[in-house]
Amino acid sequence: QTAIDFGAEGIGLCRTEHMFFEADRILAVREMILAKDAEGRRSALAKILPMQRQDFVHLFKIMSGLPVTIRLLDPPLHEFLPKSDDELAQLSATTGTSLEELRHRANQLHEYNPMLGHRGCRLGISHPEIYEMQARAIFEAVVIVGAEQGKTVVPEVMIPLIAGKAEFTFLQTLIADIADEVVKERGVELEYLIGTMIELPRAALSAGEIAEEAQFFSFGTNDLTQTVYGISRDDSAGFLADYRAKGIIEADPFATLDRDGVGELVKLASQRGLATRPDLKLGICGEHGGDPASIAFCHSIGLNYVSCSPFR
Repeated sequence: QTAIDFGAEGIGLCRTEHMFFEADRILAVREMILAKDAEGRRSALAKILPMQRQDFVHLFKIMSGLPVTIRLLDPPLHEFLPKSDDELAQLSATTGTSLEELRHRANQLHEYNPMLGHRGCRLGISHPEIYEMQARAIFEAVVIVGAEQGKTVVPEVMIPLIAGKAEFTFLQTLIADIADEVVKERGVELEYLIGTMIELPRAALSAGEIAEEAQFFSFGTNDLTQTVYGISRDDSAGFLADYRAKGIIEADPFATLDRDGVGELVKLASQRGLATRPDLKLGICGEHGGDPASIAFCHSIGLNYVSCSPFR
């Protein structure tokens, strides 16, 4: 609602993981993570489905037909597990899982470099039931809001962190299959777009192939900058100030888009994507979406929109 009040013409990045942290569903999310098989995960996800569906109903109602791009679950699963001993003890008591088993599961999920680990589309491929639940929540919400408002809601479903076409195609098929199920169950037609984040150099270089299937690209310039530079955004403050002071860089590349490196990849990917699919929708999301110099560059290379961070 705040975005609309400030004149936004759509939502360029709806992060679904924030919904998973809500107090009324974090326990079910943790049950899903602790489940030993797909059946157990589906049982826990069934508890989350109505809540996630209601999130999207609320969002679609507020946006009233404006574009909404929904990113499927992106962060690694360990982020949803409790950190403190008190929280672990509470989860143990609630789920009947021993503290020893909880710690073992947390150790299993531990990653040395989670930013490049088991997250994004990799989660959807390893645990497709997670993305199935999210897709169903989206499409069922579309049906509900369409019936109530009498408007056609066209969600844009975004797959994060792909490196190439094969990952996208696998998950695109999964999402489309869920859409087909909802169409049969509800007796309505659905309109939707399936696209992807371009946030890895390989995805940018493979943009022509990816655009054979993807209907839109959103350049995730935070992670694209990290992976192009080989610099952790969270750790960069300790030395980038020295780089600027010594004239090695003119601006923080995480604040203003680096035109010669990251920007060149965005431009190349846009050109290759449009050569394959002339109606490909192109945008960026990330901190750069709120930076005037970065916005000017995106406009100059023909991107359709920028998605900036919420007002804060």
